[in-house]
Amino acid sequence: MPNWAEQVTAIATVVSAVGWLSAVVAALFAAQQVREARHTRQAQVGADFVRRWDEEPLVETRRLVAGFRTSEDLQAAFLRYVETNAPEAYVLYRELDYYEQLGALEHLGAVNFELVRLLLGRRLVDRWEMWKPSIDALGENVYPMFSALAAKMRTAVPAS
Repeated sequence: MPNWAEQVTAIATVVSAVGWLSAVVAALFAAQQVREARHTRQAQVGADFVRRWDEEPLVETRRLVAGFRTSEDLQAAFLRYVETNAPEAYVLYRELDYYEQLGALEHLGAVNFELVRLLLGRRLVDRWEMWKPSIDALGENVYPMFSALAAKMRTAVPAS
């Protein structure tokens, strides 16, 4: 028959093992909750960007951009609008800012790249190519997140 010291040691070992196992289970549960919260947050941010894309201000911008046949025509008009502080400049900046914000959120992991690829895909690359001369004319390293997102997308989707 074991003495009282051996019994206490055995009980303490069992309690310690149960405590350790409970901590591991709690950590796994917490990690699952964090993953689910992140997916929920990404879905909310993605839904917000889809909503913004279809709202009147960005529709107005896309309509204005669609009126230019080439990226050079867009550049000439955009620079003229900026130089004269015309309202059209601010309308056009909406799209550039939209893509810059989307690129920043993707870079930080707030928006999943696969979601961006599914929703925009090649259209994002085409839009970058349309805007590139205008962006280059604004100076160096202007809209770097838009540039990085377009470059990443270019490698993820086939050329048109």
